[in-house]
Amino acid sequence: MLILESVALAFAFLMSLFTFMRLFSRRPPRTPAKNNPAEAVGWEKLDQLLDMLSALQEEGVSYSGLVSREDFGKAVLKAACQLMNCERGSIMLWEEGGGHLKIVAAIPETGKPQTLFLKPGEGIAGEAFSKAQTIFIEDPSSDPRYLSSQNHAHPFLSMPLLIQSKPIGVLNLHAAGNAAPFKDHNAKFLKILASEAAITFHNLELFDRLETFYLEMVKTLARAVDSKDHYTHEHSDRASSRAKRLAKALDLDPVYARYVEYAALLHDIGKIGIDEAILNKPGKLTAEEYEEMKKHPLIGHQILAPVKFLGPVAQMVLHHQEWYDGRGYPSGLKGEKIPLGSRIVAVIDAWDAMTSDRPYRKALGREKAIAELQKGAGTQFDPAVVEAFLKIEAEEGLASKSL
Repeated sequence: MLILESVALAFAFLMSLFTFMRLFSRRPPRTPAKNNPAEAVGWEKLDQLLDMLSALQEEGVSYSGLVSREDFGKAVLKAACQLMNCERGSIMLWEEGGGHLKIVAAIPETGKPQTLFLKPGEGIAGEAFSKAQTIFIEDPSSDPRYLSSQNHAHPFLSMPLLIQSKPIGVLNLHAAGNAAPFKDHNAKFLKILASEAAITFHNLELFDRLETFYLEMVKTLARAVDSKDHYTHEHSDRASSRAKRLAKALDLDPVYARYVEYAALLHDIGKIGIDEAILNKPGKLTAEEYEEMKKHPLIGHQILAPVKFLGPVAQMVLHHQEWYDGRGYPSGLKGEKIPLGSRIVAVIDAWDAMTSDRPYRKALGREKAIAELQKGAGTQFDPAVVEAFLKIEAEEGLASKSL
């Protein structure tokens, strides 16, 4: 968590710095623009740059762990093209696994599969990356380093994205028409934009790594729960897989869909704090044992809530035993006051419980399980979620019969 706190402090400092710069870098009101047109343009460019930096910083920081490199790359490239009045450009980032530079954003978008991958030193962009230096050429069509199927004669610039002098990618821009010259204060402003973009790209990668670490950690815990409860082996993985399909069928936002998938995977993680004798009891639980079992959503929430990016998942786990009519636990929430992710997990969890062997009974038949879900729609379960779930199950049932 120390890394996350350090990154957050750095982001807060950057925002404060941008605010300070904006307050003290406005063009002096007593200096008429007509007296020094170049200076006036410079102040306007600086003000424009600060607005862009603040917007990019907010997008990259506020949604860290949610925004993709591609989405942030598009925002950076759009800002760079706007700053320099360019209509064409791209951002390439270093892919450690592939050992090459890969385009993550391009203007205009082609909609075609990625085909250009550059090794360090290959092409102008590869050379700018390997040397960690900006390369500018007046006429790309006459430069053998320029790798393109199109014959572009407009000036071209490739600027490395640097973290402490180490390149992580490149920003490429093509000048045309009324584009700003790639020199003087324009180049300096573009370098500032590229530097701040590089920092955010780097921090997004840090968040991704931390997210992967924490997720793998809780996945291990989830599987430990499955192994503890002999009758629910691989239950978490099955629930996660169904959640992914159901989220797609419900046309959920991709970010929220990912949270639902995680919640389905981790919804029973709190059972790690429940006595194994209760989990595997072959008969009906006593009132005291049932009260103990009812603690698992709260325990799960306590495990997940401290991990910042799993905050929404922790809430879904906390409420996955609520009933649509308000008779569930732990909070007695009702209807749409129950998080949608929790309502989805409730249906998936019930289906898996009914169609799996339990300590106290054998698995129900598929038709009987369908009837039970339909019976519980509107009381225990969200009717819309039940309808979408059964539609998926029907389609998969038909597909399996045709094999």
